Amino acid sequence: TQYTRMVERARGVEARTIWGAIRTNAAATYMTNSNSCTNCTATNVGIGTDYPGPAAANCTGADYFWYTITPSATGFTGIATRCLTGGKAPDGIAPAGTVTLTTDFSTGTDAWTTSGAY
Repeated sequence: TQYTRMVERARGVEARTIWGAIRTNAAATYMTNSNSCTNCTATNVGIGTDYPGPAAANCTGADYFWYTITPSATGFTGIATRCLTGGKAPDGIAPAGTVTLTTDFSTGTDAWTTSGAY
């Protein structure tokens, strides 16, 4: 059981790493659009093309999460949701959950929240 929890926590690193790349794309969009992140849509930050999402049906390949983004004027909230299909569902010892990143470019702050095993 400890090994299973450790493996699942390590998979959460995938979500944080991909959110880092998506955040970089969103920052470029924010700066290009006169300090506005309203155009930080899934398409503009690579979700659905470079990164899986924005629906559970996109849980294919080697990724363990799918991604959604909700833009705001000064940043975004992004949620990485654990894939539960394609043989990727975690067992009950390390339950599935989410990794959420809330970014505000105007203040330069990031806030991480997690649920499940992450």
